[in-house]
Amino acid sequence: MVIRQVSLDIVCGVTSRLPDTGRPEVAFAGKSNVGKSSLINGLVNRKALARTSSQPGKTRTINFYRVNEELYLVDLPGYGYAAAPEEIKAQWGKMIERYLHTSQNLKCVFLLIDIRHAPSANDRMMYHWILEQGYRPVIIATKLDKIKRSQIQKQLKLIRETLEAEKDTVMIPFSAATKQGREEIWELIRGLMEEEE
Repeated sequence: MVIRQVSLDIVCGVTSRLPDTGRPEVAFAGKSNVGKSSLINGLVNRKALARTSSQPGKTRTINFYRVNEELYLVDLPGYGYAAAPEEIKAQWGKMIERYLHTSQNLKCVFLLIDIRHAPSANDRMMYHWILEQGYRPVIIATKLDKIKRSQIQKQLKLIRETLEAEKDTVMIPFSAATKQGREEIWELIRGLMEEEE
């Protein structure tokens, strides 16, 4: 994908009306600090389009990044961040739910999981919940550069088994540092857009 133009186009808070962008959208879900912002920056070849933070739980809005006037990358708030007050966490959950439930343009949800660890209870809940909404989640196993090459298959198997993922669930290992996995993700997005046409 040649990125000619990219911008943060729409920011939705808890009370905002969700936009009808009129273009295909792909959303990125995952727990706080799993590397969503780094992934989005890596996909569009920008250093700081999506703000990365060492403090998890920073994204409290749904952020719509417009790419080439063709599609939107949608960054959902991270879940499972322990230090956020319960009521805030409940609001984030409702916001994500409302988006997945009502978006007319959502084509695919990518669920990001840190390849170094078994998925958490929240990750499992999110995976099955995305399925229940009628989407087929694509798993992106982030922080690939943080493990040895010999461990990759073992960790992917652990993720698949812990999530109780369906056999045909696509899993893409990704590293923000080396950009490994970037092309596969774009390939998948392109395929979804062609189906749309």
